[in-house]
Amino acid sequence: MTRTSQNAAPIATATVHLDDLVERARLLAASGERRVLGLAGTPGAGKSTVSDALLAALGSDAVLVGMDGFHLANEELIRLGRRDRKGAPDTFDVDGYVALLDRIRAGHEVYAPRFDRDLEESIGSAVLVPADVPLVITEGNYLLHEGFGWDAVASRLDEVWFLDIEPTARRERLVARRLSHGHPHDDAVAWVRDVDEANALVVERGRHRADLVVTVSDTPAGGAGHHEGASS
Repeated sequence: MTRTSQNAAPIATATVHLDDLVERARLLAASGERRVLGLAGTPGAGKSTVSDALLAALGSDAVLVGMDGFHLANEELIRLGRRDRKGAPDTFDVDGYVALLDRIRAGHEVYAPRFDRDLEESIGSAVLVPADVPLVITEGNYLLHEGFGWDAVASRLDEVWFLDIEPTARRERLVARRLSHGHPHDDAVAWVRDVDEANALVVERGRHRADLVVTVSDTPAGGAGHHEGASS
């Protein structure tokens, strides 16, 4: 597939409800062949929330393979001197991720790794991707990034949706997430300010390459919400 060029005009943001995204994903799953859907966005944009909703609605027709499963191990990050930047584009096994996407696109039964937020480490061979599942969802920050080898990812995806979020809400979500995993408040705030926010700026550079840029609303489809020019 061909992605929008680096100098393309920004895609208008559409305000949608989860139901809208479920229906779009359902159409992908019903296409008659294996499809791979990417969910991109900054840390805290709601990628996991959307993924969970799609999986709940599609059942056995979909499976999730997270980009975060390809985090380099903490031991390796320490060796490379990158542990304090974990989550930056150069702290992942990008080649391994691309290789797995190629096997997924070929329709093979594969096992994928899963990132455990409590351990802050990946668990290998934790996610089964059956050969007959029609839709594979993959979510992560850098699906539309063009450095460190990430430019190879988008061509393996049939669609990529970029999830947009207001920056203050994003920061609040990220601090709350780190607190929920036992990090002290001051450490959580510092990590979000110094690491997550820097990564968010990098992620935003790829949004123009998405097929759809959306803000997810709590208003159900057909309710009082509005749409601002969805683009696909």
